Amino acid sequence: MKPDGGGRMLVKTMLESAIARARTALLALQRDDGHWCFEFEADCTIPAEYVLMMHYMNEIDEALARRIARYIRSRQQEDDGWPLYPGGSMDLSCTVKAYYALKLAGDDPDAEHMRRAREAILAAGGAARANVFTRIMLAQFRQIPWRGVPFMPVELILLPRWFPFHFLKISYWSRTVMVPLLILISLRRQARNPRGVNVQELFTMPPEKERNWFEAPSLRGLVLLWLERAARHGEAIIPWGFRRWAFKRCEQWMIPRLNGEGGLGAIFPAMVNAYEALDALGYGPAHPLRKSAKRALELLLVERGEMTYCQPCVSPVWDTGLAVLALEQAGGAGGDVRRALDWLGERQLLDEPADWQEYRPRLQGGGWAFQYRNDYYPDLDDTSMVGWAMHRADRERYAGAISRAADWLAGMQSKNGGFAAFDADNTHYVLNEIPFADHGALLDPPTEDVSGRCVALFSLLGEPYRTVRDKAIEYLNGTQQDNGAWWGRWGCNYIYGTWSVLSALELAGVPREDEHVRRAVAWLKSVQHEDGGFGETNDTYNLGEACAPSGTGAATPEQTAWALLALMAGGEAHSDAVTRGIDWLLREQGADGLWHTELFNAPGFPRVFYLRYHGYSAYFPLWALARYRNLAHG
Repeated sequence: MKPDGGGRMLVKTMLESAIARARTALLALQRDDGHWCFEFEADCTIPAEYVLMMHYMNEIDEALARRIARYIRSRQQEDDGWPLYPGGSMDLSCTVKAYYALKLAGDDPDAEHMRRAREAILAAGGAARANVFTRIMLAQFRQIPWRGVPFMPVELILLPRWFPFHFLKISYWSRTVMVPLLILISLRRQARNPRGVNVQELFTMPPEKERNWFEAPSLRGLVLLWLERAARHGEAIIPWGFRRWAFKRCEQWMIPRLNGEGGLGAIFPAMVNAYEALDALGYGPAHPLRKSAKRALELLLVERGEMTYCQPCVSPVWDTGLAVLALEQAGGAGGDVRRALDWLGERQLLDEPADWQEYRPRLQGGGWAFQYRNDYYPDLDDTSMVGWAMHRADRERYAGAISRAADWLAGMQSKNGGFAAFDADNTHYVLNEIPFADHGALLDPPTEDVSGRCVALFSLLGEPYRTVRDKAIEYLNGTQQDNGAWWGRWGCNYIYGTWSVLSALELAGVPREDEHVRRAVAWLKSVQHEDGGFGETNDTYNLGEACAPSGTGAATPEQTAWALLALMAGGEAHSDAVTRGIDWLLREQGADGLWHTELFNAPGFPRVFYLRYHGYSAYFPLWALARYRNLAHG
């Protein structure tokens, strides 16, 4: 629409109405203490693992298992298996876990949905071709021999920092998952599986006859595989006293990080491993640590009608920071914004012990975690977002918190100028080729989206952070794709990455005529759909970082909002592309004032694990509409 005169007033009225309804709807979802926390959904791997855990521990809640089974069945796709995200192709490992969980929950293996899933698994090579984490589960349930999983002795915890492999050289999520897993694997801990349910029908040959459990991705990977096999033969001669010391070190590492009802690492895979490891170490059901670890898992459950699913974690700090930024653009919510920021201020991590301090021992803390509690692992992305929101709302009231956050972020800059999510210089890429790391996500290197948000905060704060900001901008310039987009590590995908960077460059004062800005704007316009929306599926992660084809997915509210925010940051507020995108958001707004989609909008690990932030379709469209109003009609 290109209104004139009275038409312009009508457009502004429609815009104001849409913004008011969205703002009212978002505020209605605010918790009494000021924060937001939306559902956080993953693929069926997580709910399936919850059922598996109940049978592993012989702590079976029949009613809960039936509710989870309904959820899992509802997500089976037409290709007979379970995908990593709606519309994706069948994922073998996810399908194996979903099938096993349903069988444990009582589904008849001859039922139509089970038969179809079984045939899909066998057609894909059988359960022996599943990923490492799935094979570890199968070994624990006595479905495959232990030689089908990587050799991971508990003594790994004792390796010195100079050794090629060390726990501080891998990401926080890998660390928290792996340490309790070392306990379980080294003890060859078996599931109780009280009903003796097996899934031998999922193998193309008897597992004890299988020889090709591992594939080397490269010559270097082949060498690492040979070394792993050689080390495996030496396990029998490890002195028991040495092994007992290693178990104690793992226990001493894990216990302080259990995080109360937040759980180890505040992520489900680490939490379930920790719960099972506590059992293996002799902590009984009545022990306070065991009880809080179980409660942490229960708090991840979400009831949905007749179904229940399990979240991979929760996202209150992230949701609250982004909701505040949207409301700040929309206006008219000052008291609610202050309550939210005060809630955030109380959760800033200052002097708490943390893993990042091992490499930055003289750096003061100042970050925020992603979850309600995750003290050992503050998140750079959340920290920059919260600092940004505080600065926009009331820089004087929150001056101390903002300063501590910015100083901590500056101290966490990696050598290449970029910023990672949790660590600095976590770039020991050879470790992604060890047999355990077939998911390719063992590390936490700098990424464009996190770096963009750090640049945004440093730009708002000005001269004291100019050097660190300029180094980060140099990193961003060097990571722009040939087609003008930026890759998105924590949101899908190039649209998210491009929004993250362009919004930062605008705040940094980079001219709109800059070649990096113009190329990004041109790319965004080239991928806009005919109906004005923007959409991109997680399939783009499988095509390689240099590929960002247009028209790869149905338009979604959050991706359209990201693209519009990016275009407006690039000086395109009055362009036809932005007008058409705004029209799309206005058309798609629901009667409840919000926007809705079932599509996933973020990777946990690209190509391996994907997520749906339910809050994204609530606050990002509001942010985009309000920004447009302020620029084009303000």
